[in-house]
Amino acid sequence: MAGRLALVGSGEYLPVLSDVEDWLFADNDRIYVQLATASAPEGDDRLGYWHDLGRQAAERVGAEQVVVDVRTREDAMDQRWVPLIERAGLVYLSGGNPTFLANTLRDTPVWQAIVTAWQRGAGLAGCSAGAMVMGGSISHFRRPGAPPISGLGVIPDTRVLPHFDRYTRWLPDLALRPFVSHGGTLLGIDEDTALTAEDSGGSTWPFTVRGRQSAYVIDHDGKHAIDGTVDLPVHT
Repeated sequence: MAGRLALVGSGEYLPVLSDVEDWLFADNDRIYVQLATASAPEGDDRLGYWHDLGRQAAERVGAEQVVVDVRTREDAMDQRWVPLIERAGLVYLSGGNPTFLANTLRDTPVWQAIVTAWQRGAGLAGCSAGAMVMGGSISHFRRPGAPPISGLGVIPDTRVLPHFDRYTRWLPDLALRPFVSHGGTLLGIDEDTALTAEDSGGSTWPFTVRGRQSAYVIDHDGKHAIDGTVDLPVHT
């Protein structure tokens, strides 16, 4: 069976969500594979920040940190990362630029190794940009009416808006309508909050809210807090 999944609004590698990271391992070996690829355009200092934060997170859950230091599409084509990913008990994509992340990983040996590890039981998580790329498409925060770009399709026909509480403080619910117009299921996930699920044996999995705040399904009538579970298609 495929491994557990988490879509995180923010808070990767922080104590507030360490229980989610611990849960994602299930009974797997504690090999914590981390990719900060989404922040690569921000430079070496920012990558170093995420790698250090990830080290602390791994220590909290009693895991071995493995950094897959993919910064470019050329890096993602490099087969040397595949054996590291194959060992994973959990693969985590942290935040940054979702368009850059999707375009860097799509149709590469690194992404295929991640999917293969997940399909054989490793946990898979994405936070902020990492959560956005899990969907079938990725919306543009700064241009809500612009057509979405293709995501990596773990959760097809779904789009994720992370940092949702912060975003809706900046703009009223009316600003969500352009996002809804693109179709599919639109999810809003607050900061320090995750939507988590495990393999149900079917084409849809029941996702549950965990963490400090809330998550929402957004449609033409507005945002609807997820109370209990929401069933979403998962491509295994």
